[in-house]
Amino acid sequence: MISQFTKLGVVLEGIISECLGLPPDFLSNYRNDRSRDSLMGLHYFPATEDDNTGKPAHEDPGCFTILYQDEIGGLQVHKDDQWISIAPSKNKLVVNIGDVIQVLSNNKFKSATHRAVSPSETDRYSYAFFYNVQGAKWVEPLPQFTEEIGESPKYRGFLFEEYHQLRIKNRSNPPDRPEDLIHITHYSISN
Repeated sequence: MISQFTKLGVVLEGIISECLGLPPDFLSNYRNDRSRDSLMGLHYFPATEDDNTGKPAHEDPGCFTILYQDEIGGLQVHKDDQWISIAPSKNKLVVNIGDVIQVLSNNKFKSATHRAVSPSETDRYSYAFFYNVQGAKWVEPLPQFTEEIGESPKYRGFLFEEYHQLRIKNRSNPPDRPEDLIHITHYSISN
């Protein structure tokens, strides 16, 4: 299954590069180490009276994520101050842009804020394939989206591995205050 997701990821990488006005193989420069990719199977139990959130609101740190959800559904995307349910289908995949693409494009493409709500009566299953960046890769807004068009960078550069480790720490040892969670805004530049 991982090899199929990886093949699809290579196709999507080319499409996203072209949508950004970059050469089709541009993002492959960030991806010469496929060991950073990961596939996660998720099992959400039915909601309780106290909790219906299977996975709280978040963005994915890598390039993009390919998601499959079963016919039960539960995936929601945040847009225009609303949570929008993504209709489940056996024959559909969802692609969420990640933080790396948001930074490279200087906010032209936005990382998708999403969550999973637990079903009310039955278990829910989904799979997420994280199409990541080589750990030691430097990530910063590209000149095509900054100086070449007269815009200031919205982010300072960072090593993906450093950012990814901070995000993992968020999950394994969450800070007491929600505002202390590390997001891509940690690297924002105030203009």
